[in-house]
Amino acid sequence: MEKEIYHIPALLTESIDALNINACGSYVDATFGGGGHSRAILQRLGPAGHLYGFDRDLDALRNAPDDSRFTFVHSDYRFIPNFLHYYGCDKADGILADLGVSFHHFDSGERGFSFREDAPLDMRMNRKGERTAAQIIADASPEKLESIFRAYTDLKRPRLLANAIVKARSASPILTTSQLTDALTPALNPKNLKKDLAQAFQALRIETNDELHSLQRLLLNSLSVLKPGGRFAIITYHSIEDRMVKNFFRSGNLEGKVEQDFYGRVLTPWKQITRNPVVPSAEEIERNPRSRSAKLRVAELIDDNY
Repeated sequence: MEKEIYHIPALLTESIDALNINACGSYVDATFGGGGHSRAILQRLGPAGHLYGFDRDLDALRNAPDDSRFTFVHSDYRFIPNFLHYYGCDKADGILADLGVSFHHFDSGERGFSFREDAPLDMRMNRKGERTAAQIIADASPEKLESIFRAYTDLKRPRLLANAIVKARSASPILTTSQLTDALTPALNPKNLKKDLAQAFQALRIETNDELHSLQRLLLNSLSVLKPGGRFAIITYHSIEDRMVKNFFRSGNLEGKVEQDFYGRVLTPWKQITRNPVVPSAEEIERNPRSRSAKLRVAELIDDNY
């Protein structure tokens, strides 16, 4: 039986190099997943270094390395400050976050992340989470559904998608991925059906897991978690995430509001290490097609009192 590939880390060398790892430092892998980035960080840490790997899906625990320098934390990365304090880590030397969904989630049909297999419409990263995607679809108003598709996709007719779901659920509950696919298909362009379905499923996944709020907390918390000179490397996969990260590194706030001093110098706690995002090479995309939309941005904290 072929062993499941839990995940292939994107931009592995580029992201690890960008952290400028101190062998004696403390680091955070905010999205442990398959552990690929974590193992690469551990290779560069000495005996005094330590790495904390966060993941809200307990399935990831199976990938935890047997290494005294590693601590697995079963939690959303929005709670990094709480757990570092619990483990006696005052400040971290670096944070890495890969916001991509693990292969494991897409390839485990029963989790309901993909339209490729018929399964319960779950989509929770943490299986103990309160709301499944099916519950959101059942309870959300037409306006709320439209706002989900408008905010989290580039689809041109979010109202049609919302109306299609409302019409379908009025006839019978939408409880499976195939039922959702059947409901959405009439409102999508048949020429781009798979691509558009993927975006619609993505939007519901983001809503189910409250992903953007978690990302906002991660960004804001980095200001108190990192030491001055500490680096934050973050890999995004769609324009919403990338825009949030870009604006935050540029301005130091979630709104992207740039403030200047008397001399016109931008006031920000960050030194941008990557002015433009680093993207996968053609060779990496050939090896791992799912990495094609990955974008890496890296910044160094210069002022933790900002």
